[in-house]
Order: sequence, then C-alpha cells, then structure tokens
Amino acid sequence: MADVSFLDWPFFEERHRRLAAELDAWAAAHAGGAHGADVDARCRELVAALGRDGWLTYAVAGRDVGGSTDVIDTRAVCLIRETLARHEGLADFAFAMQGLGSGAISLAGSAGQRRRWLPAVARGEAIAAFALSEPEAGSDVAAMRCAARIEGDTAVLDGEKTWISNGGIADFYVVFVRSGEAPGARGISAFVVEAGTPGLHVAERIDVIAPHPLARLRFEGCRVPLAHRLGTPGEGFKLAMRTLDVFRTSVAAAALGFARRALDEALARATGRRMFGQALADFQLTQARLAQMALTIDGAALLTYRAAWLRDQGRTVTKEAAMAKLSATEGAQQVIDAALQLHGGLGVVSEQPVERLYREIRALRIYEGASEVQLLIIARELLRQQAQPQPQPQPQPQ
Repeated sequence: MADVSFLDWPFFEERHRRLAAELDAWAAAHAGGAHGADVDARCRELVAALGRDGWLTYAVAGRDVGGSTDVIDTRAVCLIRETLARHEGLADFAFAMQGLGSGAISLAGSAGQRRRWLPAVARGEAIAAFALSEPEAGSDVAAMRCAARIEGDTAVLDGEKTWISNGGIADFYVVFVRSGEAPGARGISAFVVEAGTPGLHVAERIDVIAPHPLARLRFEGCRVPLAHRLGTPGEGFKLAMRTLDVFRTSVAAAALGFARRALDEALARATGRRMFGQALADFQLTQARLAQMALTIDGAALLTYRAAWLRDQGRTVTKEAAMAKLSATEGAQQVIDAALQLHGGLGVVSEQPVERLYREIRALRIYEGASEVQLLIIARELLRQQAQPQPQPQPQPQ
C-alpha cells in the first residue's frame, strides 16, 4: 500500500488531501489495466473517462470554460499525476497531455478561443496536443524551422514537428512556428491547428519503449485562420516556456508516482520472497537498498511540492521546477532499477509491474527538458541571482 503520509506536509490543504484520496479510489477501479496492442484506443478511453468523472477540470484554467479553478492549481495537478502514474503510466499520460496540449490556450487564449476549445478538453471530448519539437530543434527551441507566412487573414504553415505526444489522435494541436517578427526566440508565434485541416499530415507514427500515441507531423501549405493565433505575434517562445514552467513540476510528480509504485513492489517482494532460510528483507543489503529508495523518494517529493506550492503562491519557479524535475526523474530511475534488481529474473519478464515501470520512467528524463538542460537552467538562474544586487539588512530599532 502506498505511503501517503506526505499529504500531511504543510504544502497541502484539506482539499488536496480529499482530491488524492478520491482519485486513488477512482484509479483503483478505472486504471491499471493492460492496454494491449491498441494504445490509441486505450488513450481515448482514458481521456473520456477522466473527463466524464471530472478529473480533467484540473487540466484547464477558468471556471467559465469548465475548469475547477480560475488558475491552474499546480499542487492538484501534481497530486493527480503522481496518483495516476502509480496506477498506470498511460492514465498519467492521458491527463498530462490534456493539460500541456491546451495549456497555452489557458494562459494566452482570448475569451473566444478559450470558449471554443477548453470546455471540450475538460469534458474529455477533445484531445489536445503540444507541437513544439522539431528534428533539429528539441532542447534548442529557438532553432525551429517550421514557419508561417501571413496572407491576409490567414497564416500558411510549412515544415515539420516531431516527438508530438497525442500525434495522430489529437483533435487539435497548439503549434509553435517561426513567424519572423525578429531573429531567434523573439520571432516565434503559436497557432491552434485543428485535425483535418488541409495541409496537416501525420507523416509518421513513432513507436517507443513505453507505448503511447506519438507522431511526426508535416505541414504543407497548411492554411490556418489568423484568429487561431494565441497571444501576441512573436511572443510564442515565451508562451511555450510559460506553459512548460506550469507542467514541468508535474513531470516530477509523475516520476514520484512511478517511484512510489516501485518501492511498494520492492517491499512486497522483499517481505514475501524467501531465500537461504530467511526473507529477502532480512538481509542487510536489502534493508540498505530499501532505505536508500525511500530517502530518494522523499527528497524528490520535497523539491517537487515546494515548487508546486511556490507556483501556487504566484512565484516564478524556473529554478525550483528544474530542480524538482531533475531530482525526481533521475531519482525514480534509480529507485525503479533497484526494485527490478530485487525482483531478480522476474523483474525483466514482460508486463510485470517493475518491468513496465522501467520502460515508463526512461522518457521522463528527456521530455520537457532533458536532465542536462535542467542542470543548465539551474546554473543560469543561480548566476543570474548572483549578478543581481542583494538587499541589505535593515538596522533594527534599539
């Protein structure tokens, strides 16, 4: 049984504790099943179920468009991702992509744009996708080549996007393109492109070690109304980074969910497996490994929910979110590897829980900013803070 004592930490309010308990019960009944070969169908099924039962209201901002709150509740999003990931990786993916895919609309959409797309996302009736990466522009987003030219009241898109989650099943894509207002990152804009728009092609479906819908997209003279542009022309890079800042902390939370499930599986194995006349848990080496797993999880959880709490207080959390993602994803990889090792040969049997976790965790160290990029972000923020004038302590009255 998962340890939920962390919910007593002062980062959380009573509504967060209720949310975690209710979702855990829901996930026990609806998540955790094998998706078989048809990952697309399972993903659609999960989105529909999450929407039907109200969980996707946390993925969009604005009560007027079906959201549970007027701004994203980062702690709630993190608890949802952690809980779903502990039960089923694809359930976490289905929830997360509804949030990330529509996040730019929540942050910068006009009233009309928000009414057009967000209610269907919250109800699970429309699947969203976030199209930022390109073959030569992953970590270096400013190097993107996919471009838009303006013709009257229309933007014409040409180029490619790749590694697009929900690619091939999404009802709309938030696409970031070079729009030419300025060089580099200052000349990028965001457009909502609906599936079925002429000139939008799913060029390739991509298979990965933890199956989920993923594709390469190609735009060939794809004509999109200028009314589908999100925010200010040329400000798309900032919008993409704001969107990632919201959801990067939740990637850490998903990693925590995977790690907690791995520790649960390891404890069950250690106490139930007998060898050389005693339980595996009786060996000091096993005890040391279990202790290190628990230490790694709690350290990452403190960083994760610190970042989530700070963001909910209106603070900028670029450094804190990077620390959380780096610590949680790298730590979860270590925890899951240790759990698999404790299972011995059973750990590498296909579709065993720890074997699935081993495949699920690997991508989290790459997407939404690889671990190496998180190190650079943390160092950049430290140096920026160092360069700023430091406030001087004020003398206290005698």
